[in-house]
Amino acid sequence: MAADYFTKALSKDHNIKINNILNLKIKSIFDPLDRFLEPFDRFPVWDNAPSRQFAQDVSAIASTRVDWLETPEAHIFKADLPGLQKEEVKVQVEDGRTLQISGERKKEEVEKDKWHRVERTQGSFLRRFRLPENAKVEEVKAKVEDGVLTVTVPKIEKPRHEVKPIEISG
Repeated sequence: MAADYFTKALSKDHNIKINNILNLKIKSIFDPLDRFLEPFDRFPVWDNAPSRQFAQDVSAIASTRVDWLETPEAHIFKADLPGLQKEEVKVQVEDGRTLQISGERKKEEVEKDKWHRVERTQGSFLRRFRLPENAKVEEVKAKVEDGVLTVTVPKIEKPRHEVKPIEISG
């Protein structure tokens, strides 16, 4: 393997750095920003508040995970929203066919205590899904239970194909 060749050719210190880079793993192909900014943590550009806030905002938008399941009766969307109340989440249908899930994770304020590390995402999040033609957008239902938002979009029933035999004369 090319990685083995390069790691043998370099000193022990370089081995560690290259292995760390090569072992950087993304949790899901659907979440390419998962650990995107982590290698840049040591650069001073992230030390100023606007840059850090931008990185947190990008992370909040990208890390809101949503599953979309299609059953014979409905399209079901499930979003992990731990710690959020239903009043902090908005579900709406835009332009007749776009399901939009949005909300905001507020920063936990403390006066006298000191944070050592803040890893939970904060800030606004927004996810949009283009619904198929068979979605009954006027009957969408949503509920939050145990930190999971479930949005159910019923499907329009397909007309049944009836076969009517035709008598042949002659």
